[in-house]
Amino acid sequence: MSQTQPTEFSRRDAVRTAGVAGALVVGAASLSSCGEAASQVSNAASAVADAIKAADIPVGGGKVIESLKVIVTQPTAGDFKAFSAVCTHQGCTVSGVSNGEIVCPCHSSAFDIATGAVKTGPATQPLATKSVSVSADGITIS
Repeated sequence: MSQTQPTEFSRRDAVRTAGVAGALVVGAASLSSCGEAASQVSNAASAVADAIKAADIPVGGGKVIESLKVIVTQPTAGDFKAFSAVCTHQGCTVSGVSNGEIVCPCHSSAFDIATGAVKTGPATQPLATKSVSVSADGITIS
C-alpha cells in the first residue's frame, strides 16, 4: 500500500499543477487580449473621430456617426453641434437630417438641429447634447 499511495499522490499533484498552470496561462492570455482589445477599441474610436471632417457635415444638415451613436450637425456655417443619435421616445437611432430637422424614422419625432429640442412628437424630451471641438484634424466629440 505504501507504494501505491505515493504514485497516486504524485499523479494528483501533477494533474493539479498542470491545471493551475493552465489556468494561469489562460488568465494571462485573457488579460493580455483585454489590453489589446481595449487598445483596438480606443484606436477604432480615434479613427472614427479622425474621420469626422468639417467638410463632411453640410451647412443646415448633419451626419449620423453610427459607431458612436451620435449625430453631428452644422446649423450655420462653422457652428457644429452634436447630440445623442438615440431618440428619447423609444430609443430608435435617428436617421439623419431632413429639412433642417433631426428625424427619427420609427415614429417621426423631429428635433432642432441647433439645440436638440423636440420640434415634433411623440418624443417629449430633447436629444442629449454632446461636447464638440473643431480643430485642423477634424471634429472631436465627447
